[in-house]
Amino acid sequence: MIRHGHFDDAHEAYRAVWRHFVEREVVPRQAVWERDGIVGTDVWRLAGERRLLCPWADPAHGGLGLSDLRYVQIMIEELAFAAESGFAVPLHSGIVVPYLAEFGTDEQKKRHLTRAVGGESVVAIAITEPGTGSDVAGIRTRAVRDGDDWVIDGAKTFISSGINADLVIVAARTGEGRAIGLFLVESGMPGFTRGRKLDKLGLRTWDTAELFFEQVRIPDTHVLGEPDQGFVMMMGQFALERLVVAMGAVADAQAALLETIAYVKEQTVSGRPVAAFQDIRFRLAAMRARTSAVQTHVDACVLAHNAGRLAAEEAAEAKLVATELQGEVVDDCLQMFGGYGYLREHPVCRRYSDARVQRIYGGTSEIMKEIISRSMNL
Repeated sequence: MIRHGHFDDAHEAYRAVWRHFVEREVVPRQAVWERDGIVGTDVWRLAGERRLLCPWADPAHGGLGLSDLRYVQIMIEELAFAAESGFAVPLHSGIVVPYLAEFGTDEQKKRHLTRAVGGESVVAIAITEPGTGSDVAGIRTRAVRDGDDWVIDGAKTFISSGINADLVIVAARTGEGRAIGLFLVESGMPGFTRGRKLDKLGLRTWDTAELFFEQVRIPDTHVLGEPDQGFVMMMGQFALERLVVAMGAVADAQAALLETIAYVKEQTVSGRPVAAFQDIRFRLAAMRARTSAVQTHVDACVLAHNAGRLAAEEAAEAKLVATELQGEVVDDCLQMFGGYGYLREHPVCRRYSDARVQRIYGGTSEIMKEIISRSMNL
């Protein structure tokens, strides 16, 4: 589809680098990751060595200083075109590591941000707990002050990159009401353990896990921002998170559509290409029109973020329409592949199972509607 100048020559040069990396280092590993059920950590180091992680980061910390969100959008799109959902670069570069850049001290950035940009450290964020779902205010994991340290007790679930993570940003209650802190818990700290890698419908190679904290003692230097301002910090970052999800959803819908168009042109029924049937052509035309419309909206939100004026309800709108579209498009595309679409070896099958969670994580579609409705003065 035409993007009407959304990307310039510098963006396309960056895309070429990412596409080469995906073709050379990601695609050849996909079969092994699928077999093992997890992405290997070696690819993170390779991406870091090529300065492909967190392009927005300051060069002092190993980044490229490219604060334009379109560079993150490009990496999301290239992974989507390759049907790669387990290599969690969008989460790492677009959602989690920005917490370190936004709220970290100089020392925290020097230690943790630099390693994250270099691919030496995979970073996760642990917010969701058993029984709380999307209710951030309902967090029960606690951090109690003990001298110069904090002691954390609690459990988290559905934590993306939970197995591979070298550093976890943990949300824990530090007082009453919305007094929540964000704490940097490193792999190997006494009392920090990982539970099972959760067996999911989709995103099979993305290591989603349970995490447990039993008397985990951390120093003051591992508090991110103020210890009672975590709720405010998370609320401020959620718009970006939802936009990142929206970027991935519409990119995946676009990729599924292109794959399906190529397939129906080649596949024949009764001696005629499948694409020759009016029903198929009209359904594909409708999908293209809808994906183009949603892509235009998402692109506008990316530019709004760049300008510092992306509103929470706009990000919620983008996530809602993009993820709902993704689910509908990949479902219809799978149908056009027939029985082959039901084989996991086919990208459209993996896209179908991967798409379902998009309407759940990062805030459910129902929560998005709540956010949007609140801005309507109903």
